[in-house]
Amino acid sequence: MSIRHTTKSRRAVAATSMAAVLALVVTGCGGDDGGGAKGPGASSSSKSPGEDTDGDKGANEDTAAGDQVDPNANLAQARGDKGMLLVINQVKRDTGGFVTVQGELTNKGDTPVNPSAWVGTETTIVNSNLNSVAGATLVDKVGKKRYYILRDTDGRCLCTSDMSAVQPGKSTPVFMQFPAPPSTTTEVDFTLPTFATTSLKISG
Repeated sequence: MSIRHTTKSRRAVAATSMAAVLALVVTGCGGDDGGGAKGPGASSSSKSPGEDTDGDKGANEDTAAGDQVDPNANLAQARGDKGMLLVINQVKRDTGGFVTVQGELTNKGDTPVNPSAWVGTETTIVNSNLNSVAGATLVDKVGKKRYYILRDTDGRCLCTSDMSAVQPGKSTPVFMQFPAPPSTTTEVDFTLPTFATTSLKISG
């Protein structure tokens, strides 16, 4: 593991202790119907290992979240703009009250894709998390709650950030940490800006 990965992993671990407090700030409650219909390309079914994982790995910016993840695991897929494909490799409930989502973004188009749109539109998040996946959300439709990515006391997301443009045919791993839904919730809807919504099953 590189020094960059180790540093980011330590930041994620250090921020775990504040997860319960931040959950009150970043979790929207009540009356949420799930945030929009699933778009074309969304999938909740498992795929065979290795499917849609072609392309060399890109730079591994801020991707470490602790455990090693099988890059060939394919729990779900979501297609995005400009030929982007997100493959989810792991969705795990961790001790400390949070859920970690790890996956891989692949550019299957013909032009480089800038990650700036994936941070979302909330000003306070955008200013502290340029070129990140901080705009991702989980929705518990049964509990009617939307969960946003956890942030540290400086407003930085517990997610992959400082990303470079994804070049055609290249891939880059990503991770995101959210407040954990109740233990009775085993499935949530996942959305990343510009990508279709997909259903994820939580393990652990």
